[in-house]
Amino acid sequence: MLHRIKEALRERRGLAITLCVFALALGLALRAFGGVEEQHLSKQQEALRQAVLRAAVACYSVEGVYPADVEYLQEHYGLHYDTGTFILQYDAFAENILPEIRVLVRGVE
Repeated sequence: MLHRIKEALRERRGLAITLCVFALALGLALRAFGGVEEQHLSKQQEALRQAVLRAAVACYSVEGVYPADVEYLQEHYGLHYDTGTFILQYDAFAENILPEIRVLVRGVE
């Protein structure tokens, strides 16, 4: 009887070790996936900043002035972006000075 108890404990210990290894592997996989997603979001963020910059420069090339706000770029230069994911900060100081453009991700400090 004591032999059966020891064998049952060994089986459970093996199962516990297997579950721990599986949980660790799952955790590492989820962390890696989160890193890939974060990297993709970072690339989207930079692509949006470059799109706004190109639209502002196109406006300056055509009209001789930088637009005062992003809404102008949306209406006249076809700029579209996901307002649910990104916050676009567009600070125009003067009509002849390139505006400062920052793209922030909502929910990220």
